[in-house]
Amino acid sequence: MELTSEQLQWQSTFKDFVDSEIIPYACQNDKEERICPDVLRKVRKQGFLGSMLPLKYGGMELDNVTLGILNEEVGRGCSSVRSLLTVQGMIALAIFRWGTETQKDDWLPQLASGEAVGAFGMTEPNVGSDAKSIETTAALVEDHYVLNGCKKWITMGQIADVFLILAKCEGKPSAFIVERNREGLEVRPMSGLLGARASMLAELSFENCRIPAANLVGQVGTGLSHVALSSLDYGRYTIACGCVGLAQACLEASIDYANARTQFGRPLRENQLIQKMITEMAVQLKAARLLCYRAGYLKDIGDPDSIMETWAAKYFASIIVNKAASDAVQIHGAHGCHAGYPVERYFRDAKINEIIEGTTQMHEILIATQEFVSARRSLRRKTREGG
Repeated sequence: MELTSEQLQWQSTFKDFVDSEIIPYACQNDKEERICPDVLRKVRKQGFLGSMLPLKYGGMELDNVTLGILNEEVGRGCSSVRSLLTVQGMIALAIFRWGTETQKDDWLPQLASGEAVGAFGMTEPNVGSDAKSIETTAALVEDHYVLNGCKKWITMGQIADVFLILAKCEGKPSAFIVERNREGLEVRPMSGLLGARASMLAELSFENCRIPAANLVGQVGTGLSHVALSSLDYGRYTIACGCVGLAQACLEASIDYANARTQFGRPLRENQLIQKMITEMAVQLKAARLLCYRAGYLKDIGDPDSIMETWAAKYFASIIVNKAASDAVQIHGAHGCHAGYPVERYFRDAKINEIIEGTTQMHEILIATQEFVSARRSLRRKTREGG
């Protein structure tokens, strides 16, 4: 695949912004466990928080490949800022695809401009990948829904103005818009995360939290099968692209260090074992990037195979970025274990990607299952044709 001239221009624009406005603050973000307000303001001003939304609502209306490039470049600079783009897109697209016209008119312009920050609330203290088992409930009482329960590990929950909450209504997973200022909603900041520390996680508690009946997104029972799954597909895609960016940062840091460092009277780059690590890093990075481009291309042409291609891209990219980060630390030696070098942060950030939006093991189960299903279908088709 080759990028178009327009996509290449966007890539250059994104890279320049990340180099000048995100990377200089990445270490500070990590230490303070928050995105620097100046960075947040500049990301808003660029329109990146609405990159996935149509022009009609004030968005940038980028195609999926270009969205992937944006998330790759931002992921190269700061995994936490990339996580902001991910969750903003998840809630914005959920409302765009499944919301009422009133919900779209109310929220999409605010999300596109960054006036409102969104967060996606599915994970709970007792529920991770098993989303069907969510315990938060929503009951219709006259013209309001009443929410009770708890959500945990909610990215950008500390600063979100609006949440998309998955709750069981009539025993069925359903999606609801919940404004931050609703009585009965308590937001508790979380800290101490291993990586992506500036993702500003929060725990949400709902105690008889009343929201208008009009805040239901889609229909009762479609919260997981329609609303959440389409949002999670977008999330996996942007995370996969972010992994590519982080692996690129690992490669660049390793090359710079191997060029500058001298051991036993010669540059570290001349050591064949170092060359092996650099080679593996570079080739695996190219493979992951192509998987992401393919997933984005299939999304742009509306191919249903894009969903499984996204699973494959996220699975592979999250694995290779951990190998790249580990090798980058190894190449740096003791320096790689100290916060004075960015590879220490890369190493911690990389691990988060094997857990969020589906663990590596869940991906292995689903990808293998799909391959078995495809093989059975192919066998049945050949049998029919042979008969």
